[in-house]
Amino acid sequence: MTTFVNCPTCSKRLEWSPLNAFRPFCSERCKQIDLGAWAAEKYTIPGKPADTLPEDTEHSDLN
Repeated sequence: MTTFVNCPTCSKRLEWSPLNAFRPFCSERCKQIDLGAWAAEKYTIPGKPADTLPEDTEHSDLN
């Protein structure tokens, strides 16, 4: 049974196969476009902001 998927970048339909070195992308170009979007922080995961530590934590436990 052959499985087909759509490239997440350009939506081109392609066969999901070990012969496709770029899967789930259709090409190196689409893979690099997606990587660039991650690097530019275009994708986010919703959630609460992380807690931040005070700037001077080196001696805070000694006081």
